[in-house]
Amino acid sequence: MGKKKKEQKRIAKKLLNKYRLVILNEDTFEERVSFKLNRLNVFVIVSITGIFLIAFTTILIAFTPLREYIPGYSSTSLNLKAAKLESTTDSLNQVMRVNQTYYNSILKVLTGDVKTVEFDIDSAIQSQKLNPEEVDLSPSEADIQLREEVAREDKYSLFSGDKTVADFSWFPPVEGTITSGFDVNEKHFGIDVAVPKDAPIKSAASGTVLLAEWTADTGHVIIVEHGNDIITVYKHNSSLTKRQGEKVKAGEVIATAGSTGELSTGPHLHFELWRNGYPTDPTNFIDFE
Repeated sequence: MGKKKKEQKRIAKKLLNKYRLVILNEDTFEERVSFKLNRLNVFVIVSITGIFLIAFTTILIAFTPLREYIPGYSSTSLNLKAAKLESTTDSLNQVMRVNQTYYNSILKVLTGDVKTVEFDIDSAIQSQKLNPEEVDLSPSEADIQLREEVAREDKYSLFSGDKTVADFSWFPPVEGTITSGFDVNEKHFGIDVAVPKDAPIKSAASGTVLLAEWTADTGHVIIVEHGNDIITVYKHNSSLTKRQGEKVKAGEVIATAGSTGELSTGPHLHFELWRNGYPTDPTNFIDFE
């Protein structure tokens, strides 16, 4: 035990032995600065300095933009851009899914492969949205006041915002004898009107050409969109005079009659009228004879 105590005293004496650090002028040997130190003081000062440097560096990296210059740390601006791009990409994918469903429905109209109403673009858009049960749909006080104001303004409006098929002024695309009528059970979603070859086919109402192309079954086909989810379809034409995206007026020539496509047996026009994806009997609104 005595030996151990002596060893401890010797170590303590070494730590507490005082030393003098002197800085002299080399030419005159004049004493400029002097410090009294011991090993314990030096150890404490070095330890505190190290801890301070580590803490300062950590704060500098964690709470300042300087961390972006350290390899391995991502830039804040890049993170924001990445989040924005991810959101934009998700929105574009959603729009593409809706449009693809819509185009698939149009192709089914062209080929006649439609059993019942399978598509409504409004319902497709709604399906991409949140479940209303998960969202608070109760109107706010400001919303209620706005609705009342709009209702008062619309009370005496002369125009209706949503037209039905009956609200349109329809123009007969051709005049002739109806050889095959509208029959959903037979998957005949329009009517066949016998006309001379190369007779002019006219647009039943003003609108935009949604599609103008050739198909093996129905030959030259043109589809015109008239707004309010109403479209008209003209099949088995010998040629088309309008292209996709062009604006047309009611009664304007858009094609010439023919007998193109594998499903045609003679010169005629196969005409279809659709509303919200539902086929409608055109003879309820248009006089072809």
